[in-house]
Amino acid sequence: MMRRSFCDSLLVAMSLAMAGCTGGHHLTERAPGSNPLLTDAFTADPAPLVVGDTVYLYTTHDIATGDVLYAMNDWLVYSSQDLRHWQSHGPAMRETDFSWALANNSAWAAQAVEKDGKFYFYAPVKHKDPDRGFAIGVGVSNSATGPFVDARGSALVTNGMTTVGRDYDQDIDPTVFIDDDGTPWLMWGHFTCFLVKLKPNMTELDGEIRTIELPDFTEGPWLFKREGRYYLAYASIDEDNPGNERIAYAMAPSITGPWQYKGLITGETRNSFTIHPGIIEFKDQWYFFYHDALLTIGDLKPATGRRAIAVEYLDFNPDGTIRPVTQTDAGISVQPAVHGGVAQ
Repeated sequence: MMRRSFCDSLLVAMSLAMAGCTGGHHLTERAPGSNPLLTDAFTADPAPLVVGDTVYLYTTHDIATGDVLYAMNDWLVYSSQDLRHWQSHGPAMRETDFSWALANNSAWAAQAVEKDGKFYFYAPVKHKDPDRGFAIGVGVSNSATGPFVDARGSALVTNGMTTVGRDYDQDIDPTVFIDDDGTPWLMWGHFTCFLVKLKPNMTELDGEIRTIELPDFTEGPWLFKREGRYYLAYASIDEDNPGNERIAYAMAPSITGPWQYKGLITGETRNSFTIHPGIIEFKDQWYFFYHDALLTIGDLKPATGRRAIAVEYLDFNPDGTIRPVTQTDAGISVQPAVHGGVAQ
């Protein structure tokens, strides 16, 4: 079992104190890997992708000022080989790259995956009339950093294809998972969770869209697999006590279920009523990405809509269940409490 030394803890505490982390986070003398993880822009909805010895991190990008809550018209991409030092590559894609998009600051949570040497970027944007409401498009690129271009010239999923649940804004937050046999799956939704198989070309649906029943499902699904078990993390609101989102999760023996609810990964995040998961294994350690809203950039002080990416270690119990995550300022600037994410 690996635990950080007293000296490590003291150095981190001094660095965080110098950063003024009890209020808005400032940008000087910060320990690499501390939260917020990215400080050059207001970013949210993390979607990490492991490619060899590099992690690419796709984010939404908020440019709202004043009393505007959200204004997002592109997606940013960063890369790192240690998750502590990040290189910005600018926009991976813009909502205007989809000619059918309304282009109304609706570049919400997206995710990229790699298949057969190409990278596919699944993103929700508002659709022009007559297919009103959110739709999901797919971009393609030969590079993880883009630029991505519209792979279809039309939306992959439109509002008229999902007639169960909410109207207008239910086709958001796509997550894509490629199973061990190479079968790709697309999941998304807002208050209703949808799942469909993709064709091998990654740009067409393969079969009927099905719904997945999950307790208090709100949005932001994220699929991953570990030791033969399927995991589904998602943003959840307690219907008996409405308020901010938490991250819940379920487990299943198959991508199609049955999904068994297992509880919360983490509770409400700081200064934001939304939260979004991104979970990866990288160099034999598991990580949990999310966002809060504590970042200060210039004259822009922390506000609910000005979110920032954060990261913590993710740990598992011997039975495969996930140990609850505590949100911290230190993030991964300190050593993990358990080795490889597995409690001993």
